Order: sequence, then structure tokens, then C-alpha cells
Amino acid sequence: MISIKNATKLYGLVIGVNDVTMSLAPGAYGLLGPNGSGKSTLINLITGQLRPTLGTVRVLDQDPKNNTELYRRIGVCPASETMYTNVSGRDWVRYLMELHGFGRAEARRKAEEALDRMGMGDAMHRHIGGYSRGMRQRTKLAQAIAHDPDLLILDEPFNGLDPIGRHDMTEMLRNWAGEDKLLLLASHILHEVEAVTQSFLLICGGRVLASGSAEEVHSLLADVPNEIRIRCDKAHKLAKRLLEEEVVEAMRFDEDGQVLVLSTSYPLKVYEKLPQWIAAEGIKVHEIKSSDESLETLFNSILRIHRGEM
Repeated sequence: MISIKNATKLYGLVIGVNDVTMSLAPGAYGLLGPNGSGKSTLINLITGQLRPTLGTVRVLDQDPKNNTELYRRIGVCPASETMYTNVSGRDWVRYLMELHGFGRAEARRKAEEALDRMGMGDAMHRHIGGYSRGMRQRTKLAQAIAHDPDLLILDEPFNGLDPIGRHDMTEMLRNWAGEDKLLLLASHILHEVEAVTQSFLLICGGRVLASGSAEEVHSLLADVPNEIRIRCDKAHKLAKRLLEEEVVEAMRFDEDGQVLVLSTSYPLKVYEKLPQWIAAEGIKVHEIKSSDESLETLFNSILRIHRGEM
């Protein structure tokens, strides 16, 4: 549904996106990266707001630039707020549906259905100027889905939402991703993306550094040094076995010798062999915890590799 080949976007001497090539089929994807990493520039290339300086961008097999017919198949929730404050939420969403080509009556119906879906049914007739930040965010999301697009692009969609709103949004996006459509969720908060999908694109400095599932990228980092904490009844005996196997660089004991903390460049080998080692030594393990299990740590590890720090 999205095909990008060697796309580069320059702002004078500043590189917004640097030689990006990727292809996305239907499904849900998280576009992850810190502020200033190039997420918004990439989104603007996909939605046709920008044209690449070099390379090509194709969306639903079309050039997105100035493509009115294609825009009717794309829903966008931008990070910025550009709503009129002196109109109601219903009238604002209805007006945008009319811009998509719907008649006034159908546009009003779609606006009301989308606002109801986003929990704005009771407030849709009030002026946007009186909305809270979370209500404005729900209204922005309503206009993005009201015309039932094939491609839904959300830039920081959880901004301003309370915990209930975040839960409702997460459930809605999970269901959307299961409808044979494409969802691109841009965020710098990793756990928000993890709650919706395990497929992600990691972008930094305008380049896509990694893509795939968390498990796939973990496999790429299998030999990156990490720390493993093992709580067991014979920690010193396990430490001796690990030294004999030559799979650790450093070890220490925590909690009065009940927890073995090891640093290894071979975590995959340790995880594969650990069951037979503890069985052979008669060791009872109560807990195994790695500091590198989270997607956030994975993100940081890839950035360190990219910077040549690992």
C-alpha cells in the first residue's frame, strides 16, 4: 500500500529524510523515533504535503502529490492543532467530509457517527473553543476516520488523552488494523505503539535504522552485550558453571547472594543452554529478568550501534 524508494527530502542544507526505502502491506505499523527524527517529514511525503527531493513515493500505487482522488482514501490525524474554535465539533468534521466530496446530509451523518465512535456524542454540538485538550484530540481523530479511509496515518494520536481515552483509542486502533487496512502510528512513546502493534519502523536522523517485529530486531541484537538477573537457590554454583562455559564477561551477586547478575555478549546462547545447565546442577530458578527485554531498551541499543558506541 506504501512504496518508497530511495526517498530523500532536503530543506536547503538540512536533511529531513535520508535515502529511505520501504514497502508496507496492509496491517499496523509503529513509526518510532525521538522528536526531530524525521517522522513528520516522512508522513508529509506519504500524504503528498511534500515532494521528495530525490527518489519516489507511491501510495496505493499512485503519486500522492496533489492527488485529490487519493486523499479520499487517506485519513490523517496531525500532531498540530488546526481546528476552528468558533464552530462545533460536528460542523468541523462535517465540513471536512464535504471537502472529501460527500453531500451535506451524508457528510453530517458520517461526522456524527465518527464523533460518537470517539466518545464525543454528547459534546459534538458545542464549540471547539470550549473543548479540553483531550476532547480536541478525539475530534481530530474522528475526522481522520469519518470517511472510512484505506490508509490511516496518526501522528502522536494519544496526546492529551486521559487513561480511559488512551484505552478506548488503543482498542479502536487494534480493531482497525484487523480490517485489511493500513495503520501508520507515529509516536516517540514506545509503550503506546506496543499496545497496538508489534511491527515497527525505527527512524532517527531521517534514516530508517530497523524494521520488523520486536522479536526480529531482538534476534539481530542477539550478540549485543546485555545484563541478565537470575534469582535461584544456588547462585554461586550457577556462576561457576557459566564461567566454565565461557559465556559471561562479568558477574556479581545481589540480595545476599540469592541473585546472580551477569553481563554477556552471548545472551542467545545463555538462554538456549540455561535449562540444561540448571538441570545438570540441580539448581532451582525462581526468576530470570533481562534489562534488555523492553522495546525501549531495544530502541536505545540500536541507536548506540548506529552511533558506533557498541
